[in-house]
Amino acid sequence: MIEYSSFVLDNGLKVFVHEDRTTSMAALNILYDVGSKDEVVTKTGFAHLFEHLMFGGSKHIPSYDEALQKAGGENNAFTSPDITNYYITIPANNIETAFWLESDRMMALSFDPKVLEVQRSVVIEEFKQRYLNQPYGDVWLKLRPLAYKEHSYKWATIGKEISHIEEATMDDVRDFFYSYYLPNNAYMVVAGNVTLEQVKKLSEKWFAPIPSGTRRKRNIPAEPKQTAARFEQTEAKVPLDALYKTYHMGGKLSADFYSTDLVSDILGRGKSSRLYDKLVQEKKMFSSLNAYIMSSVDPGLLVIDGKLSKGVQLKDADDAISELIEKFTQEQFSEKELNKVKNQAESTLLFGEVEVLNRAMNLAYAAMLGDPEIVNREAANIQKVTTADISRVAKTVLQPENCSTLYYKSI
Repeated sequence: MIEYSSFVLDNGLKVFVHEDRTTSMAALNILYDVGSKDEVVTKTGFAHLFEHLMFGGSKHIPSYDEALQKAGGENNAFTSPDITNYYITIPANNIETAFWLESDRMMALSFDPKVLEVQRSVVIEEFKQRYLNQPYGDVWLKLRPLAYKEHSYKWATIGKEISHIEEATMDDVRDFFYSYYLPNNAYMVVAGNVTLEQVKKLSEKWFAPIPSGTRRKRNIPAEPKQTAARFEQTEAKVPLDALYKTYHMGGKLSADFYSTDLVSDILGRGKSSRLYDKLVQEKKMFSSLNAYIMSSVDPGLLVIDGKLSKGVQLKDADDAISELIEKFTQEQFSEKELNKVKNQAESTLLFGEVEVLNRAMNLAYAAMLGDPEIVNREAANIQKVTTADISRVAKTVLQPENCSTLYYKSI
């Protein structure tokens, strides 16, 4: 249970406070309700580029990292299709430094052309190193547009292509900032050895003066129901052939989200899972094989991926997965097997909340979804899933016509 208090500043910034006297540290987490899904198809990668630009200095603080390190703090950030998240961990007695740093770049980010050029180069290099020049790195550059035809999940967070980052202008950057990096589009969680009154005082001092703005209206096309299987094959210099299969599923707030998550766990979580037991250990067709969900806010994907054993043909491996899944959808599931994956999922959830920073992140995400109490209902939602739910969801989601398959062939 994550206990919290909350308040909203006049400019719309939503603030949550989670007090924990057992630690000497504090975390300040700011989640902006913007991700790569908010981009347009001709200008992708901006949310991720902006994550980098936010560390390039602000009006009063030319070196963000240097100022934070002097106070004993650490920071980082990440971008997803749904959100951009920035966080600081710092000794609690220096928490005001975090307020100062985050408020200054929310109010007065540096639009220095030199910073844009530096960060543009960093992102382009990341694109090349992580996505183009790394074995299997371009998988999601191919899988997303195969699985999605309308929704803006069809491009990766890094962007659809390098040229969009190469051609980004300062006007593009300013427009993105003033459309999304607004106090009324942000959720701030302060967690650790702090008090509600302390956070209220510091929030009023550092964030209240920042004016609210008009957030760009979100107009993302819904993904049509997939009615026919899709297939693509690619080749690259990789160690082993690989196979990827995606199935459309509901979003984070859908009624069957947790049931689908547990279906993926039964199929491919760990060495006792169905796929691993049958196709890795018994038949030795794969050297590794997993199933998982993307946990998207909007309707997402259940994914199966694996690296093939030497000498196994991709078509044979694909047929073996399809055969296992067909049997899986016809089964009556046991309470014992379901309880095993429920307990695994709940233990992962609880273990993840040991760190105060993770609690702060989880609370911010739940608040962005529309109800901070979601963070405290997850364990119960996992335990509510029944064997009947598993059977129904398996039959609904794991249909051949709902599947997109990518063969990644080694050359």
